[in-house]
Amino acid sequence: MSIPKVHQEFETLNMDEGWQVPPGYPPSIAEKILSGSLDQEKKFGNRTRLLRFLPGAFTTEPFIHDYWEEVFLVTGDLVVGSDAEGKGGTPFLPFTYACRPPGVDHGPFRSEQGCVLFEVHYYDPEN
Repeated sequence: MSIPKVHQEFETLNMDEGWQVPPGYPPSIAEKILSGSLDQEKKFGNRTRLLRFLPGAFTTEPFIHDYWEEVFLVTGDLVVGSDAEGKGGTPFLPFTYACRPPGVDHGPFRSEQGCVLFEVHYYDPEN
């Protein structure tokens, strides 16, 4: 069972409002939910979001979750695999993509100039 998304036609997004810091992230990283909902307790649903890193933002621990995640780097730079102090890792520029199955650890992440990611999260209906 999944939570249905609603029909949305093209609309201009207000990129200055509606951002919230997701649980487990530092205040320099925020999400803007575009559609859907993900129920991590019941393990169903799907969501589409933007994730924004301010310049210099970084996470300190790898992430691991029980849902699929697709990530597209829209603007800015993203460094993947940095350490807890935000050092090292592999840099990526816009128009790069990742698709991660459940259970894969990834990160930590940082962004030198700031970035915006387009992400889709969903539980596999077969499980």
